[in-house]
Amino acid sequence: MRALYTAATGMAAQELNVQVISNNIANLRTTGYKKQRAAFQDLIYDHVRRVGSQASDQGTILPVGIDLGGGVKTVGTPRLMSQGTLSPTGNDLDIAIRGEGFFKIQMPDGTYTYTRDGSFMMDQQGRVVNAQGNPVQPTITIPQNSSQITINAQGQLTVMLPGSTTPTLVGQIGLTRFINKAGLQPIGDNLFVDTPASGTPQDGIANTDGYGDMQQSNLEQANVEVVSEISDLIAAQRAYEMNAKVISAADQMLQSTSNLFR
Repeated sequence: MRALYTAATGMAAQELNVQVISNNIANLRTTGYKKQRAAFQDLIYDHVRRVGSQASDQGTILPVGIDLGGGVKTVGTPRLMSQGTLSPTGNDLDIAIRGEGFFKIQMPDGTYTYTRDGSFMMDQQGRVVNAQGNPVQPTITIPQNSSQITINAQGQLTVMLPGSTTPTLVGQIGLTRFINKAGLQPIGDNLFVDTPASGTPQDGIANTDGYGDMQQSNLEQANVEVVSEISDLIAAQRAYEMNAKVISAADQMLQSTSNLFR
């Protein structure tokens, strides 16, 4: 019976939906995390009677047809790149982006990745790096014995050197943006890589030409809304249960039909 397979696609779709929601909730406290949602489309239809076809030799047209759907399919899990709340940390090398842009990170193999996670620190060479020890681009090295690290809205990093009374500029952290941010591919560790869908990376300076500004001693929180996720979870659970009831009802109907021919 067709209803069994149709309902099965519905259960599989809602199972995936719950997986996406659970990942959002799990990353509720992940710095710079961007939530996902599951997107679905209906499957191909079996057109038993096509709407608009000729119904008689006199030329009358069918005003409605008989179209039997095959169920549902998942077409994507798009990521919502809306701004997350900024949270003060008090750490000089924590940076939040307010607006457009990603931090650019150089990987050990020389390739680049992108992130909204600005929880940076210094390595043994004094370079500004992410949690995995990969340098932020352009590479900035903070001199030894320097103090009063300051990062302004444009990403300029200045320090006070011993014996100096004025701040010294040691580098500028850049930002990168994309035409289609949702086209970036997540690879874990709060990192993304560009794809043909995201468009070419566009490097620039914060707080200029449409790029966001930088907020020192702040971090961007995940843009996950707990109430919304719980509501979606309940709706997905109900939809799963309804599809399960359809399978149960279809099975009972098949059993009744079988009993008639015994």
